[in-house]
Amino acid sequence: MPADIPGIHHVTAVGSDPARNAQFYTDTLGLRLVKQSVNQDDTSVYHLFYGDHGGSPGTSMTVFPYPNAHPGRVGNGQASAVAFLIPGDAVDYWVDRLDAEGVDADEPRERFGDVVIPFRDPDGLPLELVARADAPAGDPPEGPVPADRAIRGFFGVTLSLADPEQTATLLERMGFEAAGRDGDRRRYVADGDLGYVVDIVADPDAPSGRPGAGTVHHVAFQVTRESQPEWRQLLLDHGLRPTEIIDRKWFESVYTRTTGGVLFEYATAEPGYTVDEDLDHLGERLVLPERLEGRRGDIEAALPPLNRDDIA
Repeated sequence: MPADIPGIHHVTAVGSDPARNAQFYTDTLGLRLVKQSVNQDDTSVYHLFYGDHGGSPGTSMTVFPYPNAHPGRVGNGQASAVAFLIPGDAVDYWVDRLDAEGVDADEPRERFGDVVIPFRDPDGLPLELVARADAPAGDPPEGPVPADRAIRGFFGVTLSLADPEQTATLLERMGFEAAGRDGDRRRYVADGDLGYVVDIVADPDAPSGRPGAGTVHHVAFQVTRESQPEWRQLLLDHGLRPTEIIDRKWFESVYTRTTGGVLFEYATAEPGYTVDEDLDHLGERLVLPERLEGRRGDIEAALPPLNRDDIA
């Protein structure tokens, strides 16, 4: 049995306009653009990575922004919300900031004893800020949000499922422990500092999700290189059909579609985003895996411009 998973490595969503996407996640949310690349399975679209100063595992929100993408529908078989962790005393700051920036946000609410601020990105992706007094200091990027109010990384994700049982069993085998219920919401908690919460909301009558802008593409969990083959075998033993280990340059990945329909990835912490860029210059240029470098000219010509003046 491999060592328990500490939490989320990254979350990848689908967006539309890349410049608008970058402006929102950097200027409005105060994250750092730590990597500009392309979707390695569809090089006609950017893959933009946002996170803390170094893009640490547990902080990296990534997006495939397809220009003119059709809106998706959030529903069963998807990660239906992505939650970021903020300091416990930062609620008023963020309520005011989201309002001043014209963000589509709801009033704060309480969930499992925490204050939660639900809001949506420009494509309608459901996001949340969860305030916790025990939020780690982290490594916030320099930017428009003061360090003592900045997003620390992920708090967790919500999965919407018609039938949660097999996914819940998988989470428990991954080291997430059942930690209570709030109505139709079940909470599972891992032993990490970031991205350690997975909530499952079960509603068999809810509509199925439809991929598109404003939906989550996949949720990646953090594993080590040494344990990754064991995790792949565990997935096979669980009756799933994982991919082989895929080299994504900044991490190595195994993907599987869960019984509930959500795409899970198991990504290594190593080697990280500084393997091909200096820490002080992360995200300043388009970087490609070596196997795509020979096509750089064609790839760059097909991508829309990403104006760095719009990026914090």
